[in-house]
Amino acid sequence: MTMWTTIMSSPKTAEEVQQLLLDVLGDWPEHSTRTSDGDRMDVFALAATVVMWKILREPCCPHVLIVFFPRLFVHLLFQVFFSTLDMPEEVNNFWKECQEEHGLAASPNRFAVQTLKSLLCFLQCEHVVVSIERKCGWDTLLCVDTHHYAVGLLARELCNASMHLCKSILCCLLEMLSKEMPYWDYPALAFLVEVLECMNLSDCSDSIMNVLSRHVQSERTEIRRQVVRALLLLRDDPSLTERMWNLMETFVKLLGDNDSDVVRMTIVLLSYLFLDNGAPITSPTALQLAESLLPLFDNACAKVSLKQQTVRYFFLPFLQDDSQVKLLSMFVYRTLVTFVVKEGKKALKTHMCQSLLPLFFHCHDENWHVVEASRETLLCVTQFLKRHDLEKPVRKEKMWKFAERLLAEDRSRAAEHLRRALPYLQSPQEPLRQAAIRFMGMAGQYLREQQDELQLIYRALEYLTEDISIAVSDLALQTLYVLRALQGRRYSIFQRLQDQLRRAWRTRPRLSSLSWLRCWSSEES
Repeated sequence: MTMWTTIMSSPKTAEEVQQLLLDVLGDWPEHSTRTSDGDRMDVFALAATVVMWKILREPCCPHVLIVFFPRLFVHLLFQVFFSTLDMPEEVNNFWKECQEEHGLAASPNRFAVQTLKSLLCFLQCEHVVVSIERKCGWDTLLCVDTHHYAVGLLARELCNASMHLCKSILCCLLEMLSKEMPYWDYPALAFLVEVLECMNLSDCSDSIMNVLSRHVQSERTEIRRQVVRALLLLRDDPSLTERMWNLMETFVKLLGDNDSDVVRMTIVLLSYLFLDNGAPITSPTALQLAESLLPLFDNACAKVSLKQQTVRYFFLPFLQDDSQVKLLSMFVYRTLVTFVVKEGKKALKTHMCQSLLPLFFHCHDENWHVVEASRETLLCVTQFLKRHDLEKPVRKEKMWKFAERLLAEDRSRAAEHLRRALPYLQSPQEPLRQAAIRFMGMAGQYLREQQDELQLIYRALEYLTEDISIAVSDLALQTLYVLRALQGRRYSIFQRLQDQLRRAWRTRPRLSSLSWLRCWSSEES
């Protein structure tokens, strides 16, 4: 200790030695470090941490630590994470000797945290240390699965303490993120996102975009989630609009992501881009975008894991219910036709035709905002297709007239419309199930000669006669009765009697209480 104190007390050597310590901290474990005789040793980063801890305990710390604070902070944070992973045997052996000689913390990662706390106290950030302790952040930092949450918490607390310090730390992180950093890129991105929420970083926006562009297609879901969140925070920077627009193909791919949060934030980001940018979209990209948007019209509340539910806490400004996804996907869909280049409009017509039926059904949505958006989008699509016969009933809000004309335009496609309507029979929304039943009844009139399709309708409607909603079950039963009646001779006496009995049972007087039945049952027993 006397040796290190003597070295660091000299301004001529302190800076050079501190630089060497930082290099050792930063190189492990990615690069091999060897002693002068060539023996392989993987303990130098931990040894450097011990040296820094001892130096920070001295009453007169060298001023050079203030200059190197950002890099030292980042490397110590990096050390905490990697010392939390499985440690090589030689490192464990080294640490046991350190514990015996110096009486250090129980584990390497706890010791790295202890050194990090000492560094913050040296910068007179004791309140940051106490605040994180109160929120159990230091313990959270010591677990690989929760490390990134603690890093985010640390970023928020540092932003509250000193914007200048936080920004200088971020610059070091950006330098590290520009390189290959397996595993630790996720915590580093968590720090980046939290800092973006706290301050204006327009002077380093290009560096941030380089990092985000590099990670946006990561194989790890959690990293994609952090990147899209960061892009959302940068959406108002006009200097980045063009660069984001150049990532359009990547965003289109993210719309098909298996993570509901990534999809939700991506569609929010796309809606901002379509509002602020008038750049044309090439035909292939427009087709991919239309194809990716169409399933989002039927976006339903996806079941998310406990881990995702925890993550939702960090995305509250952007994550709402699934109606938001429907609304924004429809907005992007109807504005797409104004951005696609002229040569791509012809190819886009096929996708526009496929959107007619989903938009029709969502005109019966429980959410009136979705209803309005569906009608507006449906009107836009009919105009794009130059289908004035379909446009007119939409304008007058005569949606069943629209359905009738859609089925009548090409009877050969009635079976196709039927099969595309089947999923709406299982919608969690009662109005959509009712609309699907009515559509089945209309389609059945055009499919009277196609027994396979009729049987498909019958099975679907019979299933809905037991629906939890009496209105839905009654409508299914009535539609089933009418369709079988239209079949004439094919409608057997037994089937007719069966339907009549079902109708009688479903429309029987409802009893307000069954207590008399229970009493009667107990007397009989």
